[in-house]
Amino acid sequence: MSTADLAEWFLTAEERDNPSTRLLPWTTGNLVRPLVHGATYFAELRACLERLGPRDLLLFADWRGDPDERLTDDGPAVGRALAQAARRGALVRGLIWRSHLDALRFSAAENRHLGEDVEAAGGQALLDTRVRPGGSHHQKFVVLRHRRDPAGDVAFVGGIDLCHSRRDDARHVGDPQAAPMPHVYGERPPWHDAQAAIRGPAVAEVEKVFRERWDDPAPETRQPFRRLRDRLEQMDDVPPLPPPGPAPGPVGTHAVQLLRTYPSRRSPYPFAPRGERSVARAYHKVLGRASRLVYLEDQYLWSTEVIEPFAEALEREPELRMIVVVPRHPDQDGWLASPASLIGRSEALARLREAGGDRVGVYDLENEAGTPVYVHAKVCVVDDVWATVGSDNINLRSWTYDSELSCAVVDEEPDPRLPAGGRVFARRLRIALAAEHLGRDPADDGDDLCDPKAAFEAFAECAARLESWHRDGCRGPRPRGRLRPHAGPELGRLRKLLALPLYRIAVDPDGRPADLRRSGTF
Repeated sequence: MSTADLAEWFLTAEERDNPSTRLLPWTTGNLVRPLVHGATYFAELRACLERLGPRDLLLFADWRGDPDERLTDDGPAVGRALAQAARRGALVRGLIWRSHLDALRFSAAENRHLGEDVEAAGGQALLDTRVRPGGSHHQKFVVLRHRRDPAGDVAFVGGIDLCHSRRDDARHVGDPQAAPMPHVYGERPPWHDAQAAIRGPAVAEVEKVFRERWDDPAPETRQPFRRLRDRLEQMDDVPPLPPPGPAPGPVGTHAVQLLRTYPSRRSPYPFAPRGERSVARAYHKVLGRASRLVYLEDQYLWSTEVIEPFAEALEREPELRMIVVVPRHPDQDGWLASPASLIGRSEALARLREAGGDRVGVYDLENEAGTPVYVHAKVCVVDDVWATVGSDNINLRSWTYDSELSCAVVDEEPDPRLPAGGRVFARRLRIALAAEHLGRDPADDGDDLCDPKAAFEAFAECAARLESWHRDGCRGPRPRGRLRPHAGPELGRLRKLLALPLYRIAVDPDGRPADLRRSGTF
């Protein structure tokens, strides 16, 4: 695939609109593997961590970290695994969002404890609040570089935090170490998520993302009490990182572009003085080319501004179909989503259905016991060419306000089973996810799902069968699959709640104070 062809799908340096970053526009020669489910990711991460030795490099950034979360059934816990790498002589550095108050069901204490475990073993972890008020560092990635064995270099990028509830698998019976969730998800909330394992030159690009944040001269916090506590606990020093090594050599056929969101701040990021909106800009560009199928899995999907490029694509292309997989019950940090957020989702879905009619299918998931599966994945596949796995959701927070990181992939290897232009990586990712949701054997490579119309109809038929079985009182064998049609809440009732002064004045559909919404354009 030529540079010109890749520029049709990826942002150019000019289109990224951030000349201050050290990132390359994109890299080629990579090998990217989707790691669907937290259990899959954690097991691979454990194996990689155990191979780290003296003077190897371990960098990680996280929104939430629970030091006691086990990476596999028999351990070790996250904090211990990171500490063991440090004790073996690896250089361990972490950037953990400091988080809001635990009283608001955030994770301030857990994140501090993870940082303390790393510090005690000789590593360094910063509790990073260099965000706008009300925002967060939402990036979730790990980079491992090896001094003696560069072939082992790998970066993990996606939506999976190193914390409770994430270690679920294809059975969706939930992580034994559960995080607080609404009661509708049960004691062990089933969890659907995705991460990407990257090898090749793009590993060095993910490392640059960490280095740019690490080298930011702004203090990690401006609150005097927090700064004093960090100093007393020796969590305020920022030792320089060693000079970066050369990028790993080519190992595959995947072109990779890293996409980010950073807000504009009063104290600017040196690497993004006006912020960065490459996540949003990439979606606008790619959706301008979409013609056959947009497959989307998303945690939130509740902003009409963000959903507009999807709607415009549906209106422009009469053959374009869209499959959307979302949680049945949106959750905000352990609470059911506010009426404002539910209205945001309902209005976004209404806009999609207005634009695409019966070419839009929206579904949620349940496990074999009928418990809803919480969809935390942030995955999009467009026309089986462009695919992204990352931390960003389809909402204004992720497109304008929080820090985010996603890995967009275009495979240079064409797929002979797909229409002209289709690529192997994107097709395999979409069909692997479809096979799970349809209740098919994971080894089923899905020839019948290659056609966008057939794939769209397969989802609709699977969901209709399971819905009918529930309406009939669950009589007879349970139909294959986990898909249910997503109805969403009744909009009129929610608008009455939203009319209350508390919601009308204080809260926008993204769950932030209303005056924080004005954060710039895409």
